[in-house]
This record gives sequence, C-alpha cells and structure tokens, in this order.
Amino acid sequence: MNGLDINTDLARSILTGFIRSETTRSGFQKAVIGVSGGVDSAMSCFLAAEALGPENVLAVRMPYKTSSQDSLDHAQLVIDATGVQSVTIPITDMADGLINQFPDMAKLRMGNIMARCRMIVLYDQSSAFGGLVIGTSNKTEILLGYSTQFGDAASAFNPIGDLYKTQLRQLAHAMGVPQVIIDKAPTADLWIGQTDEGELGFTYAEVDKLLYLMVDERYTPDECVEAGYDRKFVETVVKRIQRYHYKRVMPPIAKLGNRTIGYDFLYLRDWGT
Repeated sequence: MNGLDINTDLARSILTGFIRSETTRSGFQKAVIGVSGGVDSAMSCFLAAEALGPENVLAVRMPYKTSSQDSLDHAQLVIDATGVQSVTIPITDMADGLINQFPDMAKLRMGNIMARCRMIVLYDQSSAFGGLVIGTSNKTEILLGYSTQFGDAASAFNPIGDLYKTQLRQLAHAMGVPQVIIDKAPTADLWIGQTDEGELGFTYAEVDKLLYLMVDERYTPDECVEAGYDRKFVETVVKRIQRYHYKRVMPPIAKLGNRTIGYDFLYLRDWGT
C-alpha cells in the first residue's frame, strides 16, 4: 500500500453519511448534479443516489454544440446505472448569446462562459426540483485551481473534494462506475480535443503523488526534489497551489469590526446552535 490507497468501504460510508447530513441539515431531501460523463460527476451521482435514494437525485446533462457524443452517452450510463431522475438542457443558445458578440474570443473565455452557463442551469434546476447542488471537483483539481470560479467550482457542498483523482478512481471501481468512464481521458469537454492532462502538462497519476507529499505529508519543495521529483515540476505545482488559493476560499472581507465574517464569526455554533 502507499499513501494514496484508501479504504473504499470506509470512504463510501463517510461520504454517503456526509451527503445525507449536509442535505437534511439545510432543510432539503433532494440533490441536483451536473453529470458530464466523466468519473468525477459519476462518483458524486453514485454517492448521492445511495445516500438520498435515486428518486431524490436529479442528474442534469448540459451539452454545448461542440460536446462529444461520448460525453452524453457516458452520462446516460451513469443515469441508467444509478436510476436517478434526469433532464437534458442544452446550453448552446445561452452561451452563444455572449460568445458570438466577440468573434476573436479565446478558448479559455469560451470555456469559462460554458462552465458558468451550466451552473446557472444547475441552480435553476435546484429551485425547480427543490434540491441542493452537489459539487463534482476532486482534490487534485481544487489544489491546482483547475476549475472555473462560480462555474464548475460552485456547489452547496462537495462530497469528493478530499479525494485525489487517483483515489477517486479507486472508489469508482469499488462502487461499480462503468469501466469506460473510469478509463477515459479526463476532459471538461469545453472544446474538441480538450483534455485535462493536456492543458495541465502532466498526468493526474504523476501530480497526485507529488501533491500527497506536499499537502498530506507536508514535504517542502526541496524535500520533494530530494525524493526524486524534477525541480521544475515541483515549482510549477507549488506556483499553481499558491496562485489559485483564491478559488478555494470565500471572498475575503476587509476587517473593520470585532466580529468579522470569515475571521471571528466562523461557525453556526457561535450563534446559539
């Protein structure tokens, strides 16, 4: 065993319990999940269906005109395997309403618009269905800032955010996520040929081992180099973790008083609960 190996039975029990408690403590019984056909959203959907009952989970497919058919098909595999309710809402018209105003728009801007359009759809469906939006970002993505703020990074709560991609795949195997989804190249499907690892410049398998040393084992960058990692790779990952910290926290509030939200006023227990 290595540090990235997890007890999948224990993780499954903890995460389904987390979903139930976070949903019901907010006065809800249902959940809404954007299902893309990738392993992350598949895992959140499998966990939610087990925690809340498939009748209380709404999976939303949100294709853009350039989305691959595989993404839709694999999302349907998740829907069929879990028995959750589902709806398909294309985002092409709403996204293109802005994209078409800027003919020279870069792919990154287009991708961010698509991600935020999808979150608009999810929160609208949250209101219509009466369920909380469940997150689908894993620990690797969160640490590296590989997400769109107020897009795929947005949710009411996130059951898989403390699982590295490598660990997520272990749990996916244990819970019966279709193998074709586990094995496929991770992609946000924002444009044709786009892959996560192609954009990042390294594989999840490589970076997960390094992140585990840095974050969980608290290795310094120099200690990571001594452990055998290329210094440039280490520096790249460190810079990403530092640069994208703002995506991992609520917007900072300038402190003026004695009880500032996010500094001194932190927990509901402080307010008589």
